[in-house]
Amino acid sequence: MENNTMYWLVGAGALIIYLILTYNRGVGLRNYVQEAFATMDVYLKKRWDLVPNLIEIVKNYAKHEKTLLENLTKLRTKSYNNLSDAEKLDTNIQLGQQLSQIVAVAENYPDLKANQSYMLLMQQMAEIEDDIANARKYYNGTVREFNTFLDIFPTNLIGKLFGWQRVKMFEIEQEQRENIKAEM
Repeated sequence: MENNTMYWLVGAGALIIYLILTYNRGVGLRNYVQEAFATMDVYLKKRWDLVPNLIEIVKNYAKHEKTLLENLTKLRTKSYNNLSDAEKLDTNIQLGQQLSQIVAVAENYPDLKANQSYMLLMQQMAEIEDDIANARKYYNGTVREFNTFLDIFPTNLIGKLFGWQRVKMFEIEQEQRENIKAEM
């Protein structure tokens, strides 16, 4: 009788230790996702803040592109700080699409492409886009690990127990994956 009780106690102790270790791993993974998003968010905000400058420069040259500039302005009127993380991702996907179109349009305006302010702004945008791409890789990697933790048995039970939800990856649309083809 004493041996059975001891086995139950050892088994219960092992289960408790496993639950604690698994919970702590989940919290760590969730924190990595949050840290990765915060890092990427810095670059997304930098890009967000450059958009009004780009609109101002382009509108002086590309008067025929009124709709594109209005769409970009409308998208940019949202208060970035009031957006949820998911809204920031979705809005930045749309912003990236609009910016790709602006770059393509600029190819049709040689004076714009030669403008010193435009060239400097495009250099800054290129650097920020590189930073965003690198941050997106890290973010998506941490999201993949966290989501895998939530999907596999038995850790999925711990995730459900604490109400943890899968996190959306930051993916670009198919149009952005293709090279921009500018007509000359």
